[in-house]
Amino acid sequence: MKRKERIPDAIYERGYVYNFHFHLIWVTKYRNPAFTTPELVQEMKDILLRIAQLNDVTVEELEVMPEYVHMLISF
Repeated sequence: MKRKERIPDAIYERGYVYNFHFHLIWVTKYRNPAFTTPELVQEMKDILLRIAQLNDVTVEELEVMPEYVHMLISF
């Protein structure tokens, strides 16, 4: 029996294989700038990374802009 080739970046568990990526975008109400200082940007990043860590989620990309947040996650 020939062994199948492994999928790059896939997660192999007992009985299943997966590679989910989700692109999340949060926009502030009426696109009003909310993250206007480096301190606020860093605080939002820290919060999102901590929540991801607590829930076993991998953050592939994270960008906090004044009126929105982009995240690319996998789990």
